[in-house]
Amino acid sequence: MKKIPIALQMYTLRDETEKDFTGTLQQVAGLGYEGVELAGYGGLSPKDLKGTLDNLGLQAVSSHIPLAELRSNASRVIQDQLELGSSYIVCPYLFPEERTEGHYVQLIDDLNTIGEKCFNEGITLCYHHHDFELTTLSNGKSALETILSETNPHWVKAEFDIYWLTFAGEKPVEWLKRYQGRTPLVHLKDMTMDGERFFAELGTGGVDLASVLDYGIHSDVDWWIVEQDESRNSPIESIRMSLDYLLQEDKR
Repeated sequence: MKKIPIALQMYTLRDETEKDFTGTLQQVAGLGYEGVELAGYGGLSPKDLKGTLDNLGLQAVSSHIPLAELRSNASRVIQDQLELGSSYIVCPYLFPEERTEGHYVQLIDDLNTIGEKCFNEGITLCYHHHDFELTTLSNGKSALETILSETNPHWVKAEFDIYWLTFAGEKPVEWLKRYQGRTPLVHLKDMTMDGERFFAELGTGGVDLASVLDYGIHSDVDWWIVEQDESRNSPIESIRMSLDYLLQEDKR
């Protein structure tokens, strides 16, 4: 049976890494995570960070790189990923002023251009969404559907976030099925089902994790990536709880 490895999006531990980047990576490795999705390099060069990760037994799965940097420094970003041994670059976020139909047209063009450069170097570009890309455009499709339909599927993949899909009223597993072949990375998150819909440790909320995990063995998902944007526990305790849940599910 296919086993999908588990990584952590390091943004979850942004306060901890600000104080001690390497020590925080050590804690992540100690909990049993197999890889990390980076949101900055902690002041280390890609070469030094690769050495640190190797010593800890962690794989650099991917890096979230701001869109402005991808537009202006794509070649350098790609070389950094190659040095890290990472296979994925992720465009992580659009600022409010970038969420217009005109900006989406430009975004699609840029993703194709950057994605082709990545593809030619053996790197995969992914687009990570939030809930605002699930709003409907004048073409009758959501922004996320439009991005995925108008970018080259060989050059641009998706990093689906099951919290934000659920938040927008969508069923995450249906998106995984619909875009089979374009979903190598998936953000696993849970959500409280009260009026606040706060970020929750995996298995403690109401997101349909079971169907996503069950479908994973039939999908093209290469990595599950745990992320918790905010936590009411200590973030370290939250990521421990989420990993424990996934390991238990893996034994079912």
